[in-house]
Amino acid sequence: MGGPARYIDAVLRLLAVVIALLSCGPKTDVKSGGGGGTGPKNGAGSGSAKPTGPVGSVPDVGCLTPSCAYHVGANGYFTCLSGGAGACFHFGGPCTPKDNCMYDAGDRTYKQCARAVEGTCQQWGTACAPQSACMFSQADGLHHKCDEVAGGGCKRYGALCAP
Repeated sequence: MGGPARYIDAVLRLLAVVIALLSCGPKTDVKSGGGGGTGPKNGAGSGSAKPTGPVGSVPDVGCLTPSCAYHVGANGYFTCLSGGAGACFHFGGPCTPKDNCMYDAGDRTYKQCARAVEGTCQQWGTACAPQSACMFSQADGLHHKCDEVAGGGCKRYGALCAP
């Protein structure tokens, strides 16, 4: 069922990941994009030439930066390989946030996790807020910047943020 199409889709995904990883390798120091030659001679016959410069500039595109994001369906934390606009689009393996501040779906607050196993907290501690202030909202299932943190919860959610 969908054998060749499924294979092609998998190959294309793998190719996209390889290209993304290769593009994040060591940076070369490019001084000029316009070539090393000289421009046309001026009409005065002096023989002096004007060097050519770069034609345009290309903005530096950042590399993928995985994060550790809450996954509602699994009620745990997993590496977010691709996300934005308040959601993670592609999850990887289980993880624990660097600050050990995790979302407790039981009471809809963030708490310090004293013992995390495979992306889930086995022993809760005191209330906390993620260092990024990007918090999960049960109301819409998305992550928002919290404009007013209170007791491990958010009293006022702001704009969407990347988990």
